[in-house]
Amino acid sequence: MTTFIAHGPAVAGNVPAEADRHRAPSLLDGALHTELTPEGCDLGYWFRAVPEGTLGGDPMGRSPDVPVPDHMLRDGPLRQAVMQELAFRSMAEEKAARAISHLVANAPDLAGMDFFTTQLVDEARHAYAFRGHLLELGVPGEELESTMESLAGADRDAVLTPLEEFGLGVLRDGRDYIGGVVTLTVLVEGVLAPTAELSERKWRPFDPPAAEIERTAGIDEIRHLSVGTTIVRRHLLRHPEDLNRIRELVFLGTELWSRLPVQQLTFRREQLYQQGLEQHRDIAGDYEVWPGRRLVDTTPEERMLTASEWARATQRARLADMGLAP
Repeated sequence: MTTFIAHGPAVAGNVPAEADRHRAPSLLDGALHTELTPEGCDLGYWFRAVPEGTLGGDPMGRSPDVPVPDHMLRDGPLRQAVMQELAFRSMAEEKAARAISHLVANAPDLAGMDFFTTQLVDEARHAYAFRGHLLELGVPGEELESTMESLAGADRDAVLTPLEEFGLGVLRDGRDYIGGVVTLTVLVEGVLAPTAELSERKWRPFDPPAAEIERTAGIDEIRHLSVGTTIVRRHLLRHPEDLNRIRELVFLGTELWSRLPVQQLTFRREQLYQQGLEQHRDIAGDYEVWPGRRLVDTTPEERMLTASEWARATQRARLADMGLAP
């Protein structure tokens, strides 16, 4: 796999490979292998690399000439599955953006402040893009908020709210900058990134605009995971006395994850998706969701198990990079 390393500002007019929508690695590969620094991903980098390189000039991060397929505009399990997923993802990204404001406020240096300012904008844009695709799927604008609430409000309360409370206890109440970076990088993005990778892959044949939106969001997440890892690794090298405290934080966050009904809500959506997959096998054809495995041959359990394996591999790699390996 290619490792992308950014240690300085991007050269004007030259989009780095890891930020280019055509050359960037997949979210899974990028999360495992990309090395980036806060100094290299400063405001100048963001303004040069993201609006044109990642987004291609479109704030939703998708090609305007790729229409929403007719089958996604008709009510059915596929449409319901993607709408539930996007509503939940939009709520998650909104909460992330609000939480990151505390990292901006508590950053001990300008490099960290600048980087987390760009991440805040990224997460807010992701929420905007996911909401935007719900509108493209036919949700009336005046009904968007109420529709999202009916689609994912209960899942937000069951999963996202406890995570938010945990994170705000670290970020806002404890004003713990490094603890906040760990929480965001390991316990939130590090766990959710592989799920987003699966989402991009499984929607590619059925809803190309949704897959493109996931793709550009994933490119941003590679940068977030990598820079967050660098910040934590540097801190622990300078302050080894903090190692046990950070390990305890990771343990508490992981234990919280284990109590949340994430598997149940994911399985519910995958069952809906499976119904749609069976209805539209002709559209999926021989498309491989991962090498050697046709999408039409997969099951909800297999897709969930694969995403879980990706999540464990990503988390292990990032913890090792940070110096937090067990």
